[in-house]
Amino acid sequence: MTNISTNAKVTWCPGCSNFEILKAIKLSLNNLIKKGNKLQDFAITTGIGCHGKIFDYLNLSGIYSLHGRPLPTAMGIKLGNPNLKVIAFAGDGDMYSEGVSHFIHAGRYNSDITLIVHDNQSFSLTTGQATPTSQKGYKTKAEPFGKLGIPLNPLKLALASNATFIARANARDVKHTAEIIEKAIEHKGFSFVEIIQDCIVFNLSINNRDKRMYKVPNKKRTKAEALKLAEMYDYNLGKGKIPLGIIYKETRKTFEEQWPQLQLLQKKKINWKKLKK
Repeated sequence: MTNISTNAKVTWCPGCSNFEILKAIKLSLNNLIKKGNKLQDFAITTGIGCHGKIFDYLNLSGIYSLHGRPLPTAMGIKLGNPNLKVIAFAGDGDMYSEGVSHFIHAGRYNSDITLIVHDNQSFSLTTGQATPTSQKGYKTKAEPFGKLGIPLNPLKLALASNATFIARANARDVKHTAEIIEKAIEHKGFSFVEIIQDCIVFNLSINNRDKRMYKVPNKKRTKAEALKLAEMYDYNLGKGKIPLGIIYKETRKTFEEQWPQLQLLQKKKINWKKLKK
């Protein structure tokens, strides 16, 4: 097994489900390496949040980006070297707040990158403020009377934005999560994986949703069928089943395939610097 770990001390809270997500991404990367990929074929970006610390624990090149900006950073890396498999990590706070416009346009452009969102429905790094996916009525120091308005449904937004790969996983199911991440990275086009996770410090009332979760069969679906699955979970307390697995997948020309210059780099398996030489 390839050593994807670093020597950095892991500083997540003991018992945090980010440990499981880290294990899942390592499993998926090792499987991809067994299939002939190399460690240097991958690059990562992260936003700011508890999820972002994963940058320190993966022995991969990349950029620790600004809050809500891992997607444009990932796309920039992909433009610089379209041969790389670029993975962007984000939290529900930074991706669906500051980063929501990038999320929408990533689906529209269909750049060949993978987005993994750690969704615990709270801004946990900054002491538990409500995020766009937090349940209605969630009380915090910032909103002592409870969050107003309905939660954002990221899967529905991804469908509306024409993302070509949309999936959801449970952080506690490491094997299934690793399988989904592997398929997302292998997909040609913009891949979005939402990982449902608990926070053991903040927004505790949303935790322990495993009994509501079930795995959907991996099959081709229309957008209408995928939308029905996406609407089953409204991100509120105790309402609706939570489908896991690949919700929607389609084949569409990627952003990189529409530019002859990028196609040339992929054909020659080089970056811009080597092309100039």
